[in-house]
Amino acid sequence: MDKLSKAKISYVLNTHWHFDHTGGNGVFGREGRIVAHREVRTRLVAGADMGEFGVIPPAKKEALPVITYDTGMSLYFNGEEIRLTHLPAGHTDGDTLVHFVGSNVLHMGDQFFVGGFPFIDLKSGGSVEGYLRNAETVLKMLPQGAKVIPGHGPLAGREELEAFVAMLRDSVSLVRTKREAGKTLEQIKAEGMPEKYKPLGTGYINEATWLETVFTSLEQSANAAKAKPAGK
Repeated sequence: MDKLSKAKISYVLNTHWHFDHTGGNGVFGREGRIVAHREVRTRLVAGADMGEFGVIPPAKKEALPVITYDTGMSLYFNGEEIRLTHLPAGHTDGDTLVHFVGSNVLHMGDQFFVGGFPFIDLKSGGSVEGYLRNAETVLKMLPQGAKVIPGHGPLAGREELEAFVAMLRDSVSLVRTKREAGKTLEQIKAEGMPEKYKPLGTGYINEATWLETVFTSLEQSANAAKAKPAGK
C-alpha cells in the first residue's frame, strides 16, 4: 500500500464550499495554497445558515482560496496534469471536477454519491436539472477505465456512474410528470420512488427528502421561467 509523502503540502483543491469538504482549509491553508472556483471563496467569506446543519461562520483568512477561476484551469504537479473544470449550477454554484489526467482518476466531489440519494444545495445555487446535466456530461467524457471518486461513498467507475445518472433521470422524469399532472408534494412523497431505488433512501438523504428536493427545484425552475420577460 502506498504511503502519504512527508513533503510539505503545495496545493489544497476544494471541489465546493461545504464544511465537510473545506473544514480542513484552516489547517492545510497555513502550508499549501488553496485552489477553488471563485464562488467557493465568495461563500466561505460570507458564511451561511445551513438550517439543520447549523450556521457556518465566515471563514478565517487562512481558510480561504488564494487561487480561483471561473471555468477551469490546470495545475502541473508531481509529473502530471491536474485539470479543474467548473460544473455549473449542480450540487452548488461552485462545483469542480478534478481530473488527474495521467493517473486516469476523476474526483467529482458531491456531484456524485455512491449508495444513496444526493444532497443538492438549492440555497447555494444548486439545481436538480443542472446536477443531472453535469453528471451526464461527465459520463459522456469519462475516459475508458477511469476510476471515479465520489463526494460520498466508495471508489467507483463507469458502471456506478451510469446507475447514478439513470436514477437522476428517472427521479426528474417521475416528479415532473406527477407535478404537471397536478399532484402535490405530499402525494408524490406518499407514492414514493420505484422499488429498485428504495435502498438508496437508507443513506444520508432519505427518500422523502430527495423527492422534496426534486420537486422544489422543478418548482423554482418553473417559476423562474414564468418570471422571465418575453423574448429574453
